[in-house]
Formats: sequence, C-alpha cells, structure tokens
Amino acid sequence: MARAVAARPGRRAPLLVGAGLAALLAWSWQGTGVDLPGLLGGEGLRQIATYVARLFPPDLSARAWRDAASGAVETFAISLIGSLLAVGLGLPLSLAATRTLLYHGILFEGRRLGPGARTARVTLHAAGKALLNLLRTIPEIVWALIFVFVVGLGPFPGVLALGVHTGGVLGKLFGEVLEDVDPAPLEALQATGAGRLAILVYGVLPQALPQFVSYALYRWEVNVRAAAVLGFVGAGGLGQRIHVAISLFQEHELLTLILAIYVSVTLVDALSASLRARLV
Repeated sequence: MARAVAARPGRRAPLLVGAGLAALLAWSWQGTGVDLPGLLGGEGLRQIATYVARLFPPDLSARAWRDAASGAVETFAISLIGSLLAVGLGLPLSLAATRTLLYHGILFEGRRLGPGARTARVTLHAAGKALLNLLRTIPEIVWALIFVFVVGLGPFPGVLALGVHTGGVLGKLFGEVLEDVDPAPLEALQATGAGRLAILVYGVLPQALPQFVSYALYRWEVNVRAAAVLGFVGAGGLGQRIHVAISLFQEHELLTLILAIYVSVTLVDALSASLRARLV
C-alpha cells in the first residue's frame, strides 16, 4: 500500500508535463492566429491556385536569364565569402570560449595557474562565451539591416551579416568539439614533456579538424539559402531581385528567380557533399 502511494507522484509528473505542453500549444495556436480551415478551405485554396497559375510560364527572355544568373553568382559569392569570414571569426573565439584550453582539464594537471592568471583566463572565457552568444542570437537579417545602414546597400552588408552571425554559430560548435577531444593523445604528448602549445597543435587540432571542416561546409550550405533572403533588406543577390519582382507584380520573372535559387542551392549542396567526402 505504501509503495502504491509513493509511486503516485512519479506517475503524476508526466501527466502534469503533458498538460502543461498541451496548454502551451493551445496558447501558442491562439496567439499566432493559425487558421487552417481558412487556409485549406475552398476560398483559400482557390487564391493559392490563382497565384501559382500567375507564375507560369517562367520568363525565359535573355534579360531575365541574365538577371537571374547575375543574382545567382552574387548570392554564391556572398555565401562563400561570408562563410570564410565566419570561420576566421569563429575559430579564435572558440579557443577563447573553451575552458579546457584556458584553465581547466588535462593541460593544467600538475601545472597550476596562479590566482591572477586563473582569474584572467576565467574572465576571458566568460567574455568569449558572451560574445559568441551575442553574435548568434541576433539573426542574419537583423545584422544585414544594421550593416546596410553602416556600409550602404549591396553585397557587402550581406557578407558581413553572414560572417558575424555564422561566426557565432561556428564558434560555439568549434568550442564544443575542442572540449570533447580524446584525452589519450594529449596525455601521451604531455608524458613526453610537450608544452601546452605543442599539445594544442599536435594533439587537439588534428582531432578537431575533420569536424571543423564538416561544420563549416554545412554552414556554407545554410548560408546560400540565407544569402538569398538577405537581399530583401538591400544586401544584394537573388533576394533583392525577388523583392523587386514581387513589388512590381512581375510574377513570371519571380518564378525564374525562384528556379535560380533552387539550382544554386542544389549545386552548392552537391559541391559541399563532394568536398566533405574528400576532406573529412
């Protein structure tokens, strides 16, 4: 009897969690104004079909092809340079945000830091984590708006927006990889008398590099899609041309630009997969 009574709170907890999630879902559904009957009803489906029909056929004129190709090349360049900038920003920040490289772990066993040095390193770690949180918390499109006001319209603010936001994402991912490396090679290097820098270069980075490459290539794939969106706030690429086409009700040209995004994303996905297979 006592066991049955004691078990009841444990059985009640999942029910309370489920009820809380259901209440949260209901509140979110109402707060966002979701209207599936209106969307999937007769009138909603008719409006969707009417607009889709207006997109066809795509504009296949030489001018439209030129514009789509120019936008696709610009989007590709924004994503590539933005991703390279992100790696250059995220890698050093990941080192600053990894406690096992600064003050804790195998590198510091038997080589204790003084109180002042430890405090400085703990402060550097906290500052690095805070900066990475800030960079990745602000979405790319908000960064793009900020940089449009700073450097003007064009591809450059798109590059900066992708570099800053993705740098924060990669810095966090790189830091987690660095903290999870196998300690056995580090212990072997330490037993030979290797210093901290040598252990980092010959023990930590070789283990982390394949995952660094994999994460960087994946984020490049993501950035191609993001670069196409940033054009809506004046950051160049296909997005800017799509914004113009929508504003001027040029539906046929809009479909051509959408197809250009699809082709660009597909090609970059294939290229990234090929590079990942060769390098990782």
